[in-house]
Amino acid sequence: MPPQVRRAVVGAGLPGDDAELTVVVLAPTDPMTRGQLRRMADLARDEGYRVRWEEARGGTTAPFHTIGGLAGPLRRADRIVMGDPFSRYVQLLLTITRARDLVVVDDGTATMEFVAQLARGERLVRWHRKGGRPGPRDLLFAPVSSSARRRLTPSGRRRVEVFSSMPVTETPEGVTVTVNDFAWTRARFGPPRITRGADMVGTSLVETGVVDGDRYLEAVRDLAKAHGATRYFAHRRENTAKLHRLAAETGLEIVRPDLPLELIARRGPIGRTILSFPSTVVHTLPLALAGTGVRVAVCDIDPGWLTQNASPRAQGFLSGVTDTARDVHRLAAVALA
Repeated sequence: MPPQVRRAVVGAGLPGDDAELTVVVLAPTDPMTRGQLRRMADLARDEGYRVRWEEARGGTTAPFHTIGGLAGPLRRADRIVMGDPFSRYVQLLLTITRARDLVVVDDGTATMEFVAQLARGERLVRWHRKGGRPGPRDLLFAPVSSSARRRLTPSGRRRVEVFSSMPVTETPEGVTVTVNDFAWTRARFGPPRITRGADMVGTSLVETGVVDGDRYLEAVRDLAKAHGATRYFAHRRENTAKLHRLAAETGLEIVRPDLPLELIARRGPIGRTILSFPSTVVHTLPLALAGTGVRVAVCDIDPGWLTQNASPRAQGFLSGVTDTARDVHRLAAVALA
C-alpha cells in the first residue's frame, strides 16, 4: 500500500479512532472468495490494521444493517479507498460519502476498462457484459451508478487516484495513476523454491459466459501436454464440477489457493514456467516474481472458443490484456481438433 493511502479506508471503510487504517470487508457469498478474504484479513491485522468484517450479503436485511452501520463514518471520512468501482454495493456507498480523496486500488483487468470508461464518460459496465442490453436491475440501479461515476470524476472539490499494476492507456483528466510494483509482496514473502516443471493458472472465463466449457477443457489439456504442466491453480470463481472434470480428463492436480496467487507464488514452490490465459496474472506475476527466473507464458484465446453470448468486445479486450503485458512469453492459441 502506498504511503499516501495509509490514512485511508479500504473497500468501503472509515478511519478508526484507534488505528490509522480500518479495512472493511463486504463479505461475498462465494466460499472460495470468502476464504481468501479471511486470510487476507489476517495479514492486514498482522500489519497492524483494524479489520471490520461485514456480512453485507447475508440475507434480506443485511444490506440495511451494513449501510446503516457505515453511513455515519463514511460521511466523516476524508479519504475512501475502494477495491471494485464496478460493485453496486461500492457504488451505493459512494453516494453517502463526502470524502475529498477517493482511491481505487485494484490489480484486476477490470481496472483497464474502468479508467477507459471514466475517460470517455461512459456508464460503468464490466467488460464481459458490455455490448449487451441493460437488464431491469441495471435500469433500476442506473441513477446510483451515474452518481458513483460523477463522484469518481475529479473536480476542484475531489481528488481521484488509481493504484494498480495494470497498464492504463486512457487516463482521465485529473486522475492520478500510481503504479503498484508489488514491492511489499516481494519483501514479505519468498524468494520461492523453483521447481523444474510447469504450473498452469486457471481462469473464470467459462463461468462468466465468455468461453465455451468444452473448448476450454480441450485447450487446458493440450497446453498442459505440450508444456509438461502438472498443477492447475484454480481461479477462486471456477465451478467445482468443471474442476473435477478438468482433473479427470487432464490428469492435472487441482490446487485451490487460500491466498491470491501472487502470494502463493512468492511463498513457493512454483514451477519454472507458469502458463496462463489472458488474465490479471500475466501482469502481476512478473512483478511479484521479479528476479526469480520464473517465466510467465500466456496463451491467446482463439475466437472459436467464444460462446454465442460473449460480449462483442470480448476478443479485443482479451487480446489487449496480452498485448499490454510486459515480461511475458506469448504463446499462440492452441489449435483444437
